[in-house]
Amino acid sequence: MSLQDGELVERLRLAGLRPTRQRLSLAAILFGAGDRHVSAESLHQEALAARIDVSLATVYNTLNQFKAAGLLREVAFEGDRTFFDTNTSNHFHYYVEEADSLVDIGTTDLEVKGLPELPPGTEIDRIDIIVRLRKARG
Repeated sequence: MSLQDGELVERLRLAGLRPTRQRLSLAAILFGAGDRHVSAESLHQEALAARIDVSLATVYNTLNQFKAAGLLREVAFEGDRTFFDTNTSNHFHYYVEEADSLVDIGTTDLEVKGLPELPPGTEIDRIDIIVRLRKARG
């Protein structure tokens, strides 16, 4: 399912973002093929392959702007691994080490029990679960 330029313009405007040429180009790559997970580096490579002249810094800035506007969900782990997810609903992930990729896990088969008491004045925003997978041994 690809989005038309008008739909992308409207999506960005509704999120409070000005639809610049670079934002629209990156949004077309991100949102044009259904839900997906990307790193800044992988999106940068896709943009270059599509002949979109954009720097890696601009890709990082755009991804962070999209995240702040609620268009993307950031999935960060191990301090330095960050993916951006176009599916912003509550769901969990498998991390496939060999492929360095994330795969969605639905929420219907997972149950989180036994959370400790929350600090006063706080509430749970969301719970992130990442199950790391590797090729089976033997």
